[in-house]
Amino acid sequence: MKSPYTFKHISPSNTSNELEGAIFLFHGLGSNEEDLLQLVEEFKGQCHIFSLRGPIKHSPGFAFYTFEEEGKPTREVFDKVITFSQSFILEAIEEYQLNIQKIFLIGFNQGAAIVETLTLTLGNLIKGTVALSGYLPEFVINEYKKAPLDKTEIFISHGEYDYDFPIQWGENSKNYFEEIGVQVTYKTYPDGHGVTPQNLKDLVTFIAGNLADTVN
Repeated sequence: MKSPYTFKHISPSNTSNELEGAIFLFHGLGSNEEDLLQLVEEFKGQCHIFSLRGPIKHSPGFAFYTFEEEGKPTREVFDKVITFSQSFILEAIEEYQLNIQKIFLIGFNQGAAIVETLTLTLGNLIKGTVALSGYLPEFVINEYKKAPLDKTEIFISHGEYDYDFPIQWGENSKNYFEEIGVQVTYKTYPDGHGVTPQNLKDLVTFIAGNLADTVN
């Protein structure tokens, strides 16, 4: 991989000749590439897993972009990260000969903003997206070029008591994706800014339903 990203890659254990799918993970503010791996334990061995580290240092970990205030990314930085992330996914597809009908994105917090945006820009290349406690920046909605999305599904979840990213942000994303014709699964949980056990169960069900080898 020629990408500037630092990342962790877990290969599938399946030795069949069929092309394997992949899950790309994007962590939240101040975290790292190890953080979201716990969410995809049930898929290890079934597909490739790529967990990316944000390129910007933000104690105690890293960030994908800087921001003026919560919900308002620095446009120049955000644009570059989306470009780098698109290139990473496309390069991974080619280098690892991934099944382009089984490409999934999962993001939390900043990572959710990234994967929601990537879903718009990559369109039907993405089979399913999981956006946990995130949002779509206003400039993405108003100015980014959108790819066809008629075959893409998105799972959006939010904590009902999230005081970091207000639940309205999740509702706004839901409404926007529905307006442009994307199949949306939207769920809320009695939680703050995090992932509850039921949230985890629901996202696993969402991904498993779109993989040939579903979890038991």
